[in-house]
Amino acid sequence: MVVVIANDLPPAVRGRMKLWFVEPRANVFVSGIKDSVASTVIDYLYDHCPYESGIIIFRSIPKPPGYEIRRIGAASRDLTTVSGLQLVIEKMV
Repeated sequence: MVVVIANDLPPAVRGRMKLWFVEPRANVFVSGIKDSVASTVIDYLYDHCPYESGIIIFRSIPKPPGYEIRRIGAASRDLTTVSGLQLVIEKMV
């Protein structure tokens, strides 16, 4: 499974993403694509999205902890690694 959350995507990239993903909310994409297709999609995002897109990609992988988190540009949430586990930092209000 792959989940892509973006601050803003170029219209051409957003249209292309709709080929593989369901978009339950604006700029939130979810899909159960296979690993090889997921790699291709992630490479496409890195090649065609500017830094301002602010993308976080959650991807399931077959080894512990079962997922990986990748980022393109300055996303609205920060990432950290604790004992080898990638986590998203929630800001306290």
